[in-house]
Amino acid sequence: MKIRRRKAKIIKIGNVLIGGDNPIAIQSMAKTKTADIEMTVRQIKELEGIDAEIIRLAIKDSADAKALKFIKQRVNIPLVADIHFDARLALEAIDNGADKIRLNPGNIYKKDQILKIAKAAKNAHIPIRVGMNSGSLPAARSQKPEARSVSGAMVKSALDYIKILEKSGFCDIVVSLKGSNILDTIEAYRKMAVVCDYPLHLGVTATGNLYPGLIKSSVALSILLLEGIGDTIRISLTDKPKEEIKAAKSLLEAIGLRNFGPEIISCPTCGRCEVDLINIVKALEERLLTIDYRLWTRPMKLAVMGCVVNGPGEAREADIGVAFGKKEGLLFKKGKPIKKVSPDKCVDTLLKEILRS
Repeated sequence: MKIRRRKAKIIKIGNVLIGGDNPIAIQSMAKTKTADIEMTVRQIKELEGIDAEIIRLAIKDSADAKALKFIKQRVNIPLVADIHFDARLALEAIDNGADKIRLNPGNIYKKDQILKIAKAAKNAHIPIRVGMNSGSLPAARSQKPEARSVSGAMVKSALDYIKILEKSGFCDIVVSLKGSNILDTIEAYRKMAVVCDYPLHLGVTATGNLYPGLIKSSVALSILLLEGIGDTIRISLTDKPKEEIKAAKSLLEAIGLRNFGPEIISCPTCGRCEVDLINIVKALEERLLTIDYRLWTRPMKLAVMGCVVNGPGEAREADIGVAFGKKEGLLFKKGKPIKKVSPDKCVDTLLKEILRS
């Protein structure tokens, strides 16, 4: 199956291009007070180190907006200013170097304010995201049938906002339509995908903590991505932003849209497993995160198996694999057994073989 991506307009966010045939970009949001420059920079650098490509920052007040200038000097990733309620903060964020502005039509809706922000963004050559959320829809909903549903209301509100921007001559627009209900979210993006050519930022809002959030986001986003809809994604979790990036990478790799390094095949373990396979695989995943994914010239499959039933076969079929028996494993490379390896040396040994390949 080949995914045929929707052809969206190309938009530049800092040094990242989205839309067109560009890779689907991965986003997260810093969970620090933006005015706390040291803590925010520390968190952004951690996310840069695991291949985050765009970071959004909450701009709650003037101190947050002013901090953008100093944060930007110390990081190498585009910064999106997340603006709610106070249009003046958008202007201040632009003055301080924001690479993109996110506006919520539910709480910044006065036409004169939108036009001022659009003019400033155009002068700064940065895009605006029209960021709809089901929890903050404009109060005055249209009574037209197509706008009575949550998805219909989000789409209509977004289109009304886009018209204001377009009439002012501003067309560097990204759109998001995030509901907390996955069916509303899917329906909204499907509707928007056929009525405009602006790039779409995918996400489900307020999904919950790690496991519920992963499941809800994966269901909605995988359906849309398989239909070719989406140009950048965030998996929103009530957890550390690092987990959002890891989840987004895993989702895009599972669908076959991005490659960030070796794919790990590992067994779920059972009573036959005589090594601590769970922690071996976790340690391998963490170490792989520290390696620049751009070093991988082709997809690679790693097998880390815990017993003699399927282990040797899976390890043999992988590019590099290890099949554990009692207290030690047999290392395979390109289908051939190479040497025995102890559990405590397994991760180091696999990484050495990966880097030699």
